[in-house]
Amino acid sequence: MYIRTFLSLSFVSLSLGHSPVCAVESAEWISLFDGKSLAGWTPAKENQGSCRVEDGTLVLGGGDRCHLFYTGEVGNHDFKNFQLKLKVMTKPNANSGVYVHVKYQETGWPDSGYEVQVNNSHEDWRKTGSIYGIQDIKESPAQDNEWFEYLITVDGKKITVEVDGKVINEFTETGEMPHLKDSPERKLSSGTIALQAHDPGSTVYYKDIEIKLLP
Repeated sequence: MYIRTFLSLSFVSLSLGHSPVCAVESAEWISLFDGKSLAGWTPAKENQGSCRVEDGTLVLGGGDRCHLFYTGEVGNHDFKNFQLKLKVMTKPNANSGVYVHVKYQETGWPDSGYEVQVNNSHEDWRKTGSIYGIQDIKESPAQDNEWFEYLITVDGKKITVEVDGKVINEFTETGEMPHLKDSPERKLSSGTIALQAHDPGSTVYYKDIEIKLLP
């Protein structure tokens, strides 16, 4: 995934409740994807065919760039502290990403939030588990054509990334982040979730997308 201004700083080798308020109090996992439709999700206004549902999964890719934003009622799609759990499968040479604290954007690469990279074999050297352009990983902890579980925790100014139960990346934002000078919205504050369709040669599948809202 391309981001205009980033410099890599370091490398590191429910059940459904009746309301978001109830979910916060009981700290349950809440589904964000019904397995049947894009209900609760809104694609950007470019290349919308790159974001679709097939056989109970969200399919991102197979066409030009598009981003799919969660705009449903859970948490009023504005999350601060949370855990996001989802299953992911990449096809060979595929590139995608999961954005956190992002704002809906009609076109282009998102200017806000952080991208947690999905890339097991694409030519981009930043692999699955990277916090893209901020704290990157050179070797993927997952394989193409196999489902893996992502667990992304955002708590205060810290992002923790786990793959299949193993911590892969931990990043804490500070006030001295060089990228903030040119990308002031690239920060931890609050926002929604987005999934990326990167390019025509990339196809990535997502399912079992759940969130747990934290205090």
